Amino acid sequence: MELSLVRSLMDRQFYEDHRGARCPDRLFTKDVRKIKQTIDLAMDRYERTVTPDEIEALFMSGNPTLTTAQKQAYGDLFRKIKTETPMGSDVAQEVLSKLFQQVVGEDIANLGFDYVNGTQTSLEPLRNLLESYSDDFTPDLKVEWDDMSMETLLAKNKMEARWTFNISSLTRVLEGVNEGHLVEVGARPNTGKTSFHASLIAGPNGFARQGAKCIVLCNEEASHRVGARYLTAASGMSVQDIKSNPKKAKELYDPVHQNIKVRDVTGRDMSWVESICKSYKPDIVVLDMGDKFAKTGGFARQDEALKANAVHARMIAKQHNCAIFYMSQLSAEAEGKVILNQAMMEGSRTGKAAEADLMILLAKNPASNNNGEDEDPQRYINIVKNKLSGYHGIITCNLDYKTARYTA
Repeated sequence: MELSLVRSLMDRQFYEDHRGARCPDRLFTKDVRKIKQTIDLAMDRYERTVTPDEIEALFMSGNPTLTTAQKQAYGDLFRKIKTETPMGSDVAQEVLSKLFQQVVGEDIANLGFDYVNGTQTSLEPLRNLLESYSDDFTPDLKVEWDDMSMETLLAKNKMEARWTFNISSLTRVLEGVNEGHLVEVGARPNTGKTSFHASLIAGPNGFARQGAKCIVLCNEEASHRVGARYLTAASGMSVQDIKSNPKKAKELYDPVHQNIKVRDVTGRDMSWVESICKSYKPDIVVLDMGDKFAKTGGFARQDEALKANAVHARMIAKQHNCAIFYMSQLSAEAEGKVILNQAMMEGSRTGKAAEADLMILLAKNPASNNNGEDEDPQRYINIVKNKLSGYHGIITCNLDYKTARYTA
């Protein structure tokens, strides 16, 4: 890092903004400090941006008593500096600011130590120290402000979703999602959470058919069972029909299959998810279940741990340009209810909800008890938080449990 800073200091404008007390020699290690002092000399003498070759020539000519070994060591150091890319001005300024504050902090700590131990009886040296640095605690920053032109705003706040939902009753009020979005989906057990994301991704006109690269990370159901839902959603055939006519099922499944990756991730944490997104660059990521990813911090309460997972998921969505569907359970309070709300999220009434761009809670009729042929197909999509289109309310649709397809 210090070599990148030295390289940045060779730029005249950057040097002028940080010369003197804002960039004391103490920030640098002994050998690099001598090179920095040569930069100071060059800036005073030439008043322009200088190159690493010029600084090396000045350094070597100004230190004629260097031994052969020292010349070789400094030569190696200059070669490293020449390969360094100068930091962006804003990053370099922030790094210098933090290093500078650490140096001041050390001076203050040393004075405080002397005062506590009786070797210093007056606070005057501390006052003088603070006055000598004055406003240098917070160096002026030259920030490149975000472009707020109408064209840029319209382009970045996309009026059209890149990945559209394939449930017509839903798309009438909410078109779909874009990269960077965190969608939290909650439901009671046996309501159809897995079928919901299988239908959105693999069903007719689903995300995978739109060309999205989709990753499904499951830690609740086994991956082969989740994969079976995707097979039925893609083919529109029940498991029994697929067994009777596998050739037809394969023809329908193959065009979708190439855009879908499924993995059992039991025991993995959100950092592992981030690594996967960095490596595979997906468009859509499903975390089923988001709450069950391992917690790596020491949390006193469960809601803090669950919120931390949601915060990490949102960060991954933004930094890796994907939409994340974060599947969750609802608490027993939601059992048998059709109208649901955010407070019914299990284990975290507000923490997780605060991170979501969109929150969808799924419900079914109380009489629906998952008894095979008697299954009530009606489902209720409660949109309880919506920063995408603003709509809040309940959408009705049907779930064909044999094919895992949601339809209007």
